Amino acid sequence: MYMGTASKPAWKPMRQEQVTGSAILKGLLPSIKPIWDAHIRDAVVCVGGDGNYYMTGSTGDNIWAFNDGVELWRSKNLKDWTYMGLVWNIEKEGTWERKWRNLHGKPARAVWAPELHYLKENYYICLSMAPGGIAILKSTTGKPQGPYVHTTSPEKPFVNGIDATLFEDDDGKIYFTYSGASKIGLMKDDMSDFAVPMKQILLQDPDHDSTHHAAKCIRRGSNDLGHEGAVLFKANGKYYLGAADNYEDRYSTCIAIADNIWGPYKMRHESVPCAGGTNFFKAKNGSWYTTYFGNDNQSPWREKPGLVKIVFDINGKILVAPKQPDFLLTKIKK
Repeated sequence: MYMGTASKPAWKPMRQEQVTGSAILKGLLPSIKPIWDAHIRDAVVCVGGDGNYYMTGSTGDNIWAFNDGVELWRSKNLKDWTYMGLVWNIEKEGTWERKWRNLHGKPARAVWAPELHYLKENYYICLSMAPGGIAILKSTTGKPQGPYVHTTSPEKPFVNGIDATLFEDDDGKIYFTYSGASKIGLMKDDMSDFAVPMKQILLQDPDHDSTHHAAKCIRRGSNDLGHEGAVLFKANGKYYLGAADNYEDRYSTCIAIADNIWGPYKMRHESVPCAGGTNFFKAKNGSWYTTYFGNDNQSPWREKPGLVKIVFDINGKILVAPKQPDFLLTKIKK
């Protein structure tokens, strides 16, 4: 858990068994390292309309209970990042979000898992407020640094839940999903509401191996993709829908594949081990990546931003690319 001040972050020392890096020793991951030493959960990367990469995530002194809003970083090459500041402030720009709420018996007012998206030639943010409640925001300037206003009602959460994400299809239609990605909703053109009610998604061949699910999913019959950290994207003509789950004691995004956005989805599989609730994006050179933040004891680090290059196998499943860019890897002494 993060214990430092905003200017000089520090972490509680972790016991060796909490950060073993055993996923690397097992050959599930290459010898990756964080892209920088900062305490950020739920890191995601957006490819902007200006050709830059933008990163957001859960940040602050106490990520779970308090932060100021949405912070943003920019990069031209995925290697060197510049801090752009607080682009949305809960106190100054929030409405319903300003209210302090109860989280396990203690007051909380924190943005969780904010995501920046470049959609319809503009920038949008979807965010969650602890312990639940989702907002969708739009830049009033067409710039990633905003300012931002609500596209949905400013008086109440758009949806009660966490971990929202947005996806623009080839025809310009925008889709929304959240939490465990069990439903998908088509948005109106002005992003003010759903065009039609959200639709339940069918997972055609559920994975009933209890070692591939968190306890809450097992209690529901192990028919879920996951239980939080929803993700939705398209690659090579296929739709990918997923959520984070406890897969062999790794906090990993589990993904299923479909030919149609509404499903049915099939071939649920662990994507990148230990990556956490994450997103997937196509870099400017055509390579695909996932973000990574580490949230289990098999990861080589915890709660810091990372990247992993991925590839797709002949059936469309996501695999860790056998060759990673040098800047993502630790130097191994020979």
